[in-house]
Amino acid sequence: MKYLHTMLRVRDLDAALDFYCTKLGMKEVRRNSSEAGKFTLVFLAAPDDAARGAAAERAPLLELTYNWGSEEDYGEARFFGHLAFEVDDIYETCACLQAAGVTINRPPRDGRMAFVRSPDRQSVELLQKGEAKAPAEPWTSMPNTGHW
Repeated sequence: MKYLHTMLRVRDLDAALDFYCTKLGMKEVRRNSSEAGKFTLVFLAAPDDAARGAAAERAPLLELTYNWGSEEDYGEARFFGHLAFEVDDIYETCACLQAAGVTINRPPRDGRMAFVRSPDRQSVELLQKGEAKAPAEPWTSMPNTGHW
């Protein structure tokens, strides 16, 4: 058995792609639309996986499912849990996301872990690659915002 992908339903495909691609740096590797089913599936790979070209199709993928014309509110999606991504520099990543307007729900006070939320309220965990960084401001004294 091998892990293939995680599927997330999204209410606004453009907002979701802006979050996952523009702000988190993921790359679109495949897109399927169904006129009959009235949906679009967009498959994304992490930047390091996408850089491997055709091998990106074999890497774990994130599938964004957009149901056309659906105004359905999928709620908090807390039953889902979260996505987790390893990052090279937790502080730099959080600073870039914050500058792009993303709320840091759980700041990386420990130099190791942070949580943000997508436009569709899915929790996204960011973990420092390798050893935790030394605690640093402004993160050390930043409070939690909302929930994740």
